[in-house]
Amino acid sequence: MRIMGLDVGEKTIGVALSDPLGWTAQGLTTIRRRGKLEEDLEALLRLAKEYHVERVVVGLPRNMNGTLGPQARKVLDFIQALEERLKLPVVPWDERLTTSAAEKVLITADLSRRRRKSVLDRLAAVLILQSYLDCQRQNRV
Repeated sequence: MRIMGLDVGEKTIGVALSDPLGWTAQGLTTIRRRGKLEEDLEALLRLAKEYHVERVVVGLPRNMNGTLGPQARKVLDFIQALEERLKLPVVPWDERLTTSAAEKVLITADLSRRRRKSVLDRLAAVLILQSYLDCQRQNRV
């Protein structure tokens, strides 16, 4: 079963995809948001169909104390619209510190600031999805 992972931001959506067995996450693309939700949903629908996705995991940006702030509420609204459009299960997944972890990985890899910016959201989506996959695998064992 293929699972898609998303890091939803104001300007971009990082997209990752699991392998067919659901063991590893790979970065797929970054969607530049144009301000129209329907366009974002359509782009994700095309990817879901192309890769035969059966579930979507979306990073939910909780505050450090676990509460939901304004950005988390926007993401929850996005999740609801995405689920209605894709007709697939959409799972919110705690993404606290995911973007900062991705940034550290890219700095350690000595990528230029411009290159880091171009892959940061995709890598954050990979980390979100891989965390979900690892948790699912641990719960099956």
